[in-house]
Amino acid sequence: MSSTMINVGNPAGSVFKRRVRGKTLILTSMMLPGAIWLILLRYVPMFGIILAFQNYKTYSKAPTLLNNILHSEWAGLGNFKFLIQTTDAAVMIRNTLLYNALWIVLTIVIAVSFAVMLNEITHKLVAKTYQTLMFFPYFLSWVVVSYFVFAFLAPKDGMLVHVQSSLGIKPTDWYNNAGPWPILLTIANLWKNIGYSCILYLAAITGIDASQYEAAAIDGAGKWRQILHITLPHLRTMIIILFILNVGRIFNADFGLFYNVPMDSGPLYPATQVIDTYVYRVFSSMHDIGMSSAVGLLQNVVGFICIMIANTIVRRVDADSALF
Repeated sequence: MSSTMINVGNPAGSVFKRRVRGKTLILTSMMLPGAIWLILLRYVPMFGIILAFQNYKTYSKAPTLLNNILHSEWAGLGNFKFLIQTTDAAVMIRNTLLYNALWIVLTIVIAVSFAVMLNEITHKLVAKTYQTLMFFPYFLSWVVVSYFVFAFLAPKDGMLVHVQSSLGIKPTDWYNNAGPWPILLTIANLWKNIGYSCILYLAAITGIDASQYEAAAIDGAGKWRQILHITLPHLRTMIIILFILNVGRIFNADFGLFYNVPMDSGPLYPATQVIDTYVYRVFSSMHDIGMSSAVGLLQNVVGFICIMIANTIVRRVDADSALF
């Protein structure tokens, strides 16, 4: 006796597939605004890279971007040579690299230290207060910060000038003496940005399983050993990722900090002149968009190379901590 097999399908499987497709559609629609923003503001403007290789001029007959690009002369690498061959190249490149290298290291050390200390505060109100006070400067404009600094360093009415006079010390002419400014800029940068990094590390610490600390305490480990053998190892991936991202901007400088806080004082240029401020001062007066574009492209290319090198080194040492 033969039997006939009838394929009636799998209703449960069809329902599951429809649910998966519906969920995928919802997630895709949520991602769509960010994807559109990324394409319009990051990828489409990449066409403007061509300006770095042109002597860009504006033509009055048809002053559109496309027409200007089509009729501007080709400069090749001439715009890049101008930046490297200028007499101020050594100073601004040195300042940009050294400031960034110093701040990357100090930010990691100080932010991790503060995050660990904040995590040890058991009173929630006190901990939230400290977090808010540390995070608040991050939202201030460098223009506002520059006036705070000026209140301390003003030649006649500055607080530090009055303190020096009261102690019988000759007041320092802060805005004509470049010597103290590497320290002053470092303090200003850390004061404004350390709270943001601290919150990131603190969020990573709160995600550590509390049972690990309890087990360590039962085994007799004190707070210092818990921090050394539990907290810091769990922060390693976060530290490395932020380090790699910061290395990618090592050839860029915070324009607002270097331009506003020293009040654009000429005598301070040996300590405050960086690539971004130089481009603004020189190229904006020349109205040379091609040279400005060349500097921006060079900064991004160097940043990309630094990210690739840093990530390659990290991947060879600890592949799990690499960014990609």
